[in-house]
Amino acid sequence: QVQLVESGGGLVQAGDSLRLSCAASGRTFSRSVMGWFRQTPGKEREFVARISASSGSTYYADSMKGRFTISRDSAKNTVYLQMNSLKPEDTALYYCAAGVKYTSRPTDYIDWGQGTQVTVSS
Repeated sequence: QVQLVESGGGLVQAGDSLRLSCAASGRTFSRSVMGWFRQTPGKEREFVARISASSGSTYYADSMKGRFTISRDSAKNTVYLQMNSLKPEDTALYYCAAGVKYTSRPTDYIDWGQGTQVTVSS
């Protein structure tokens, strides 16, 4: 099991940047695929990005490609999501998640954080 705590959200203007962090604890972090998801009220949880456990391979949702970057620091047991050129439609509650499958499906992830709110004003 991996315990996850997100931070770094906030209120920004369109075009600004934010870096989200996800601090992980637990013995299995180094072997976990890590993903970022987001959700707005009334909508399903949406895949944002994922990073593999070993090779550091990454994959992004189409609307985030070129703007968002996921990375992990194994020494700090932390996963990051650098978000640039933010848009109002990026407003959501952002979650990090840990799993064993390198997929984009929320149901494939086992452990979830509580989320951090990102609000982008126009």
